[in-house]
Amino acid sequence: MVAALASWLDARAHGGTWLVRIEDVDAPRCVPGAAQSIIEQLSACGLTPEETPWVQSARSPPYQAALQRLGRAGMAYPCGCSRSDIAKRWAELGLARRPHQEMPYPGTCAADASLQACAPLMPPEEGRTAWRLRLPAHAHAQWTDRRLGLQSQDVRAAIGDFVLRRADGLWAYQLAVVVDDGEQGVTDVVRGEDLADNTSRQILLQRALGLPTPRYLHLPLVLAADGQKLSKQTGAQAIDIQSPLKTLQAAAACLGLPPRDGPVHEVLERWTQDWAEQWLQPRPATQQGPTILPP
Repeated sequence: MVAALASWLDARAHGGTWLVRIEDVDAPRCVPGAAQSIIEQLSACGLTPEETPWVQSARSPPYQAALQRLGRAGMAYPCGCSRSDIAKRWAELGLARRPHQEMPYPGTCAADASLQACAPLMPPEEGRTAWRLRLPAHAHAQWTDRRLGLQSQDVRAAIGDFVLRRADGLWAYQLAVVVDDGEQGVTDVVRGEDLADNTSRQILLQRALGLPTPRYLHLPLVLAADGQKLSKQTGAQAIDIQSPLKTLQAAAACLGLPPRDGPVHEVLERWTQDWAEQWLQPRPATQQGPTILPP
């Protein structure tokens, strides 16, 4: 609810359109009926999207088109490496993995002449291989977050060529989000700080596809008593749609907004003014547009 309220206020404050997207590309992890429940909870709190929510699991064709475009341009290639293959290659290179460290992809298949020869003849929908983005020589992304300030990442060193479509045929979050942001004309993304690490990869993919880069605002996370992100797994309570104002007040407190009371629509209007004073800077009218709600 915190990210939902923040993105709704941000869209209202700069005269944009608030969009809700069902980011369900990882189908095996999705709970049946959860998406509809979320929409109903938001609406009960006065947060109603102004356009029909897009459902990523129903949008395979544009993702496929984007991947084929990258493949034809030599910016995407098939990869048959498993996690164990990557770990083995790391060991061969004499690299040690630190605890909780993601293993950057070593580029094994990018240099495989046989795979590269077959790539133009292998449509991305066929086979049981993953597809990765071929990073440029200088795969460095720098961007300014509206809360976190200047951010940068050497994506090649930190992550390596990243997956666009998984070996099981499911679309990677990075590709789906970038394609949808581009098609929906998203100018501002408001989401939790735990997703900030995705931004550099998304910027590189936006460049590869010739898409504009939105502005980003990553919010502080709501943490459980043990310091972990608050979720159902860490004891978060279900949203009480019988007391929408109470739910909104709790979310607003996490955003540092002043306490407000009264009818929900009036409280939301006053928080919109508070949000504008806190977060918005004057911007040209041509840059106004939708704000997207992340997962």
